[in-house]
Amino acid sequence: MTDTHVVLYDPLGLIEAELPLDRELHKGLVKAVLGWTGDPGLPPADLKQITLLLTGSARAVAADVRRAADLLPQEHAARVLADVVLEEADRRLSVPAEGTSRCTQRHARLVRALYERLDRLVSAAPEPAKTP
Repeated sequence: MTDTHVVLYDPLGLIEAELPLDRELHKGLVKAVLGWTGDPGLPPADLKQITLLLTGSARAVAADVRRAADLLPQEHAARVLADVVLEEADRRLSVPAEGTSRCTQRHARLVRALYERLDRLVSAAPEPAKTP
């Protein structure tokens, strides 16, 4: 049997930058999770899996936020706020996922906040220079 396992070495995250996120899937999941008004009746293992999915989404969106913020001048207000949001995201994502609806909803709110920040950064980005 041959080994088909390939290790990807991408320290600069260039491949990740080229892969678009399925934003509609993330938005749908966030909306569903934030729509819970009480116990959704899911087993803790399912809640933990949803939380892990949202964690991956949050990390990917945070990377997009970082790339968008890096396009702005260091002292630009949108970049400064993005730095604060990213620090908070790092703090929240450093806590292990739990199998609770409360934890899952915290991660859903984080994904929503990161997408909102990304949208604001994209709208604040300077227009690319046009060549004649």
